[in-house]
Amino acid sequence: MSLELQIGLLLLLAALGMPLFAVILGIALVGLQAAGYEQAALTEFYGLGDMPGLIAIPLFTLAGYLLSESGAPKRLVRLSDALLGSLPGGLAIVAIVACAFFTAFTGASGVTVVAMGALLYPALKAAGYPDRYSLGLVTAAGSLGLLFAPSLPLILYGFVAAPIATNPTVSVQDLFLAGLLPGALMLVVLSAHAMWVGRGVPSTGKAFDARELWAAAKDARWELPLPVVVLAAIYQGVLAVSEVAALTAAYVLVVTLLVRRELAFRQLPGVMAEAMRMVGAILLILGAARALSNWFIDQDVPGRLYALVSTHIDSPLEFLLVLNVFLLVVGMLIDIFSAIVILTPLLMPLAAQFGVHPAHLGIVMLANLQLGYFTPPVGMNLFIAAYRFKVPVTTLVRATLPFLLLLGASVLLITWWPALSLALLETGGTG
Repeated sequence: MSLELQIGLLLLLAALGMPLFAVILGIALVGLQAAGYEQAALTEFYGLGDMPGLIAIPLFTLAGYLLSESGAPKRLVRLSDALLGSLPGGLAIVAIVACAFFTAFTGASGVTVVAMGALLYPALKAAGYPDRYSLGLVTAAGSLGLLFAPSLPLILYGFVAAPIATNPTVSVQDLFLAGLLPGALMLVVLSAHAMWVGRGVPSTGKAFDARELWAAAKDARWELPLPVVVLAAIYQGVLAVSEVAALTAAYVLVVTLLVRRELAFRQLPGVMAEAMRMVGAILLILGAARALSNWFIDQDVPGRLYALVSTHIDSPLEFLLVLNVFLLVVGMLIDIFSAIVILTPLLMPLAAQFGVHPAHLGIVMLANLQLGYFTPPVGMNLFIAAYRFKVPVTTLVRATLPFLLLLGASVLLITWWPALSLALLETGGTG
């Protein structure tokens, strides 16, 4: 059977529901076998253990799952409401900020829709926000936070990109810095829209209550140090990413089990198993994609791709515009982890030819892929929210359209204004 026929058969199986990692690995195996070194695929899985800092992925994942099982979401919403609720559209801004924080730590947009949506959607409706706006907000805001540390997609892109020879190189720490301003831009844009919508909500703009703010801060006193410790330790170079991940997981474990006692010891194995199932899926995809990347490099796919693209595209801006459209479609069809590990080895050499900084490329990729979560017709969050809130997907498509346009405009600005991603990198003397 020819190579083309074998790959075609695998793609057909993918269309019939074959797991994506198996399709990726299958294509890698038949390609590498045809090239004469089929054992290379297996060595990629073995080599995962030698990747520096890989332990950060399971540790941050465990911390996120522990937080989602605790009362942290309710305390986060209460604190945000006490701090921001007095603004016009305050509760909607609370929802935006809370969802971004939660997604940054869990790394799972769908989990945010389920966990935070259960708290925020009824609260938004009770406060008088339009039902369509409330639905659209909790569905779209579930993807926010992927550009903030310690987001798993940011970490994964850093691990995949680090071994690729580019000038300059890029690290996980670089990406944590690069994502801050673009992520903040998205929050500001949605918050401004929330204030505009909030003008017509009777209960908006409630009086600021310093005593409630103090009580909410005191209630969340164990969660408040988390982002400060993570960001400060990494940005100041005090600890490596894997060390920060270990510190975060240990801290959350002690607080959840011993201090708050919101999780019993008998529940811990179940939560850990759930977290590690997600980690196992990521590692399977990562190993398979690394094998596929080897075959792509052997076949000089990046070089051929550049030759094809350069015949139609002359400037970095044109390249990034086409990339935006491509990534938006990819984000609808496959999960963000698969997209990162498959596309990064292909796109980084191509982007380098057009002079695009690898950290800027990473932020552009993640910003587009997070839009894919709620882009019709097949954005994953649309179906999760439809199931969670018992509404038709078509209703959610209409509800999320304004958010898609607002965040889409933000992504274009992030794409065409590289300084937004690179300013803090240059200030920090990295990259």
